[in-house]
Parts: sequence; C-alpha cells; structure tokens
Amino acid sequence: MGGEMVPEVALNSGHTLPFIGLGTACDPRPPANLLTSTFIDAIEAGYRHFDTASVYRTEEPIGQAIAKALERGLIKNRSDVFITSKLWVTDTEHDLVLPALKKSLQNLGLEYVDLYLVHWPVRLKQGAMFPFLKEDHLTFDMKGTWEAMEDCCRLGLTKSIGVSNFSCKKLSQLLAHATIPPSVNQVEINPSWQQRKLREFCCENGIHVSGWSPLGAYGEYWGSSSVMESPILKGIAIAREKTTAQIALRWIYEQGVSVIVKSFSKERMRANLQIFDWKLSKEDRDKISQIPQKKGFLGEAFVSPHGSYKSLEELWDAEV
Repeated sequence: MGGEMVPEVALNSGHTLPFIGLGTACDPRPPANLLTSTFIDAIEAGYRHFDTASVYRTEEPIGQAIAKALERGLIKNRSDVFITSKLWVTDTEHDLVLPALKKSLQNLGLEYVDLYLVHWPVRLKQGAMFPFLKEDHLTFDMKGTWEAMEDCCRLGLTKSIGVSNFSCKKLSQLLAHATIPPSVNQVEINPSWQQRKLREFCCENGIHVSGWSPLGAYGEYWGSSSVMESPILKGIAIAREKTTAQIALRWIYEQGVSVIVKSFSKERMRANLQIFDWKLSKEDRDKISQIPQKKGFLGEAFVSPHGSYKSLEELWDAEV
C-alpha cells in the first residue's frame, strides 16, 4: 500500500481519531461519480478519516468509495476508516436527532459513524434553505439535542459524539448537563486564527480540538488568503523547502489539534500528508505566533432577532 501513515489521537470516548481527515464540503459540488473516485484516490494516498455532514451532500459518494475500496482491497475492514458526519441546524431538536443520523447512515451505507457532531449550536425551522430568512430561526435547545446525541451513542449508531463551532461558554453549558461529554469540538483553526483560549479550555476539559479551514480556504462567502499568502509562512516554507500549506498544517499538528484539510488534487492530497517526519523550530513557532489574528467565517447567517443569537457577540460569546 502506497499511502502515508497518519498518527492518531485518543479521544475521551476510548476511540482514536486520525490526525488528518479529508474535508468534503464543496460548492459547487462535482458529480457524485467524480467525488467517489476522488475519495478512492484519497484512500490510496493514505487518508483514513473522511469528514462529511448531511448539509454537504457528500455522504453517498463517501459510502460508495468505502465500498469500492473494500472490494479492491485498499482497506481490509470498515473499521480501517474513520467517518465523521454532522447534525444540521434544521434537526437540532430532541426528536429529530436520531432520524437525522439514521438518514446519514442510509446515505453512507454504513451501520455506524465513528463521530457524530452537532454542526452548529443553532436551530432553524425544518426545510430552511440558505440564505436563511429571519423567521427561519428558532431557539436552540442544547440540553434536549445533546440528550438525543447521547442516545445515538448508546444505540451504537456512532462511536463518539461531539460538537462543532462551540465557544468556551457554550461548551461549559453543555458540560454542566452532559452524561457523555463531547469527545471533539471541531472549529476554525489556522495560523491566522489560532484559538488559544478555546484550545486551553478544551485541553483542561479533555475535549479534543479538530480544525476546519486549516489553510484559511476561501470561497465566495467567507475566508481569506491570509494563510496561503502569509509572508511569515511563505518565508518559513522557503527556508524549510516545504509548501506554505505544509508549514500551516505542521503548526496545527504541533498544537495537538487534528486537521480537516480539503484538496481534491492528487498531488496536493499527498503533499498535505507529508508533515509528520519533520518539526518546526522554536524560531518558526515564535514567528507564527506573531501572525495577525482574524476569524475567517463569522456566521452572520446564524444571527437573527428571532433566534438564540441576536448578534455575532452572542453567537461566539465575544470570542471573535
């Protein structure tokens, strides 16, 4: 087998998570057969963690890629891959969680996912589509939603449960009533948005932090080129004979944070895995700590006078 070996991190659930996962959110979305072959390429390159969500509409191609990889002997068992999916904001209500997970499992063609996350601490009406209307917003019931997430775990439909885009304050509120604590908080992290306070809080509470947008990837609606165009990162990359992306990913890995990296190019997929057999120097790390900090994705769509958050300060609890 040609692929790179990716180290794993132990979660508080007793399971392990590969430090690098392939992100599968894409807009516009390529045809399903093209996605499936891309995901097979990723398995050949050495990826064993795939990060999806009901809202990405990539669950089916991932399921097909796993089935084909098993047929072709690229992986021996279902347990050789780690699959994360997420509960969308239109299903964050106690009675909707289990049916949402079952639908994701049906799409994936799997009996369980390895990690199921509450995608956002937000509740919208069923059927609400982007761009959301102000009246689509409802009050998020964190307690009821999390109880149903715990049920999914007890039923064996997911090995671990966690959250995404939760602030320290929201995690504290969740921990106050959780019977099963979240294993993971998946948030935006990169050298331009280092999240020191949140990482410390999660570390103290045994919650693993996973980083999305590790390269500050930018689309039409959000993000910036602040990582890939950073003169500091570019300078370190030239001195180290690495790519700017490899420097950014290695920095995240050295913080004990796993990364969800999205590239559908075979060459970049392989390059992004080549970050484990070298280290950044103290001088490199000091330079990276000087990078100006700016959040890429503010989530304005989740703010409404009708919902739980009337302002961005309330959505992020001033952690912006």
